[in-house]
Amino acid sequence: MDLSAVTAALESKSYEKIADICDNLMLQVAADGAAFHNDWPYAIHLLSHFYVHDINSARFLWKTIPSSIKESNPEVNAVWKIGQQLWLRNYGGVHEAIRGFEWSQGLQDFVAAFSELYTKEVFQLLVSAYSTITVEDVALFLGMSEEDASSCKCATARLDCGLCLSDAYCEEATCCDRAETRPP
Repeated sequence: MDLSAVTAALESKSYEKIADICDNLMLQVAADGAAFHNDWPYAIHLLSHFYVHDINSARFLWKTIPSSIKESNPEVNAVWKIGQQLWLRNYGGVHEAIRGFEWSQGLQDFVAAFSELYTKEVFQLLVSAYSTITVEDVALFLGMSEEDASSCKCATARLDCGLCLSDAYCEEATCCDRAETRPP
């Protein structure tokens, strides 16, 4: 089985392409009648569906994974834990699942890229949903410590316009580009 397209996409950090590559390759290999289950990169395939926001395809893929693989490959289960938290919309749980496993060398960059993408998307959700939010909630949603969330020094704790997520908790008067719009 030739997984060079998957490897090339991982190396070039073209993570958004991996789900389609894996889906097409799996169909091709299955159509050829080749046994592939033991060699298939299930963890990468599952994570690639999460990366492109296709949780349903990941759920169906999970159902097709042989139980012997689920029982013998802890990394597949660790990726699935991320998916379970995504399904439940447990924002903090997603970050816990990501941090709660020692990822293999081949998956570390992909997991880090997913984590960064997920954090940015949740941040945009917070920006659009809240005008004021507690430090505790920011920390939970973005998977960071309360100390990092309360400090505007952390790049993820700032809005694109330069305002902090919660001006009331900003400790530095000069950390925001539009500090003059903040209340005293």
